[in-house]
Amino acid sequence: MDCELPQTSRLAVALAGVMLLSACTGSSDEPPAADTKAPAVAPPTREQLAKDNALFLQAATKSLKWEEPAEPTKIVGPIHFVGTQGLGSYLINTPDGLILLGTGTPASGPLIAASIRKLGFRPEDLKVLLTWHAHADHAGALAYFKELAPGAQVAIMEPDVAAIEDGGKSDFHYGWDWRTMGWPAVKVDRVLHDGDTVALGGVTLTALATPGHTRGDTSWTTTVTDNGKTYKVVWPDGLSVNPGYRVARNPSYPGIGDDYRRTGERLAALRPDIWLVSHTERFGLDAKRARAATLGAEAFVDREGYQAYIQAQRDAFEAEVARETAAPSAEDGVRRGPAPASDRTG
Repeated sequence: MDCELPQTSRLAVALAGVMLLSACTGSSDEPPAADTKAPAVAPPTREQLAKDNALFLQAATKSLKWEEPAEPTKIVGPIHFVGTQGLGSYLINTPDGLILLGTGTPASGPLIAASIRKLGFRPEDLKVLLTWHAHADHAGALAYFKELAPGAQVAIMEPDVAAIEDGGKSDFHYGWDWRTMGWPAVKVDRVLHDGDTVALGGVTLTALATPGHTRGDTSWTTTVTDNGKTYKVVWPDGLSVNPGYRVARNPSYPGIGDDYRRTGERLAALRPDIWLVSHTERFGLDAKRARAATLGAEAFVDREGYQAYIQAQRDAFEAEVARETAAPSAEDGVRRGPAPASDRTG
């Protein structure tokens, strides 16, 4: 689950709109009086989203269009977008088979598979399955794709292996609520460590450990060519602070604040030509895709946009630190932590 603080406000507003629409389109057969006004509906607060995972998940899924189909498109060289309207999923085709980075939610798996087919590829030819971190919106359909392509290798950064294999039960924040926030578990075939590479058919991806959002959060880099030009591509991840996370006082896990800061420094030091993200609205996919009709891969080149994005996420993290530091030290009523051992081993 990957929603940074500014985005949380958009979730609240969008959810309020959904609630208001429901109030205005009730089941009554009688038309409303001309001067009747729907009652004002206050959007859910950040605190409400932190305390109610089902509300948070439903709001994000609907308002950010996580499970609505999108048009697949080529981005650069062998890299193609095959995600949903709200979730990034990237297919990399090579002479030796396909790599899929990001699988979306359990329900979006079939939509992604359809996009792969629409581009003329077969999901059954997948050889490697990757993601950024162990949350349902990016690892939710790993099991689905593993079933389509049993020989595909699932490769995950070591600290997130347990959560992938138990469907989110061991997650430091959401694990206790795995029935709401979990996903179908899948066996990890390869355990990754910082700096490891995944190579297939002449394409090499490098895994960078960028913990914070999860302990095993992973950013990916590669270099590809398109029409004779070389492009450095980065998929940054790890800096989002979800509602209910604690990064300063009573931290969600020991060292989480230091992890976020180190990740911010590491990502800021990268200098990609093209950057792609696990959530489509964050890197302007629609606008760049429209320009690509005439500019091709050059439409996705956005060096300054990358630096601005990383700085905005670092600023959001520091704002969260300041908010926590200024808040009363009393218990905030948010339940956190992994599932009980009995649930994880049962």
